[in-house]
Amino acid sequence: MIRIGALISGSGTNLTAVIRACEEGKIDGRVVFAGADNPSAAGLDHAKAAGIPTFFVNYSEIIDVYRNAPDTLLLPDDYDAGDVASKVAFLTENTPYERIKEFLLTRAVAEARLLEAMAAYPFDLLILAGFMRNLSPYFIDRVNVAADQLRIMNIHPALLPAFPGLDGYGDTFRYGCKVAGCTVHFIDYGEDTGPIIGQRAFDILPDDTLDSVKEKGLRREWALYPECIQLFAENRLKVVRRSYSRSGGGGFERTVVEILPA
Repeated sequence: MIRIGALISGSGTNLTAVIRACEEGKIDGRVVFAGADNPSAAGLDHAKAAGIPTFFVNYSEIIDVYRNAPDTLLLPDDYDAGDVASKVAFLTENTPYERIKEFLLTRAVAEARLLEAMAAYPFDLLILAGFMRNLSPYFIDRVNVAADQLRIMNIHPALLPAFPGLDGYGDTFRYGCKVAGCTVHFIDYGEDTGPIIGQRAFDILPDDTLDSVKEKGLRREWALYPECIQLFAENRLKVVRRSYSRSGGGGFERTVVEILPA
């Protein structure tokens, strides 16, 4: 039985689906905590009702402190600004310096508080279930203690690598795609760029609306996420680095998730 930690930002419908799957024996595990980036995340109430310990770290409050009194913000003792800045992959060279500085410093403070709260509940897998904050290398490196044993899983509302970011279903629908879907992947230093574990697709029909696309997508998320978590519980997910050559010369590498036989 694996121990599952969860981070959410809102209603936590995927968390509810995972809790239900654990109760029904579809996942060989149990949820040991639910954390949020704000105190009003409705999913915390669902977790409490299931007897799961909860906590929150108010990210918005930390950002306000930085903007109004930055000198009062205490960074964690083990924070290495150079190391984190060299690894983070979703801030580009065109991002203003002050924006980068604010992001890295406030994230470090918030994530240190998350890690402190999580320390009370040992876990094997951390799932992001609608957690609407990018995790920085500071946090990721303290959860993924072994490079080949990734322990942070996310579900995204689009068929990655298309449409990363906050509004996957909306971006898919507005682009005029004929197919939409969802993706479960491990977290890396980029934005929705980690190695893919599983995907589910569905047709966008002529009479579909954005709301109906989201509804279809959520139903598939609630099935896919527990399936991928169970693969982790069965120790059937292997992260490997593969090299490929092109017929015209040259090649490339990529990190993939192999699903081992039962």
